Amino acid sequence: MNKQMIFKPSRWPLWAGLASLSALAIAHAFEHFGGLQPCALCLRQREVYWLALVIAIVGMAIMRARPDWRVGRGVTALLGLTFLTGAIVAGYHAGVEWHFWPGPTTCTGTGGALDGFNAADLSAALGTASKAPACDQIPWSFAGISMAGWNMVLSLMLASASFYSLTQSKEREIAP
Repeated sequence: MNKQMIFKPSRWPLWAGLASLSALAIAHAFEHFGGLQPCALCLRQREVYWLALVIAIVGMAIMRARPDWRVGRGVTALLGLTFLTGAIVAGYHAGVEWHFWPGPTTCTGTGGALDGFNAADLSAALGTASKAPACDQIPWSFAGISMAGWNMVLSLMLASASFYSLTQSKEREIAP
């Protein structure tokens, strides 16, 4: 497959959407088959991929309805900024895991309080008492890098690919 074809702004939203869908599938597989429950920051990282998936789908629909080179470039730039945000969130989580800085109070492993009522109380009330995992614990790592660390690497790669694709277009390229 031609590099120009993948990184063309009119094609990049498709690839970015597939990458986001794959990242979400992998995260859910770790949760359901690996038994790793996500913490609050893990769920926040997933929100970024959901947002990127929505941007990719809506962007492709708009690009199909209005084949203008500026639309494709705008969608690609928005995807790049979204993935860059994902890298920041994942990097923050990795820093919390390595105890470089404290995590949010909702990540203490108790679920966090909301007006005196927390997730642990809700779980107990529903008969499914479970403790949410703490954000500062590393439940899984590969090559010394936690899942949040790998997510930061992936998000940086996707952001870089998005911005690179902006450099690969001809100024007045018409999206298919």
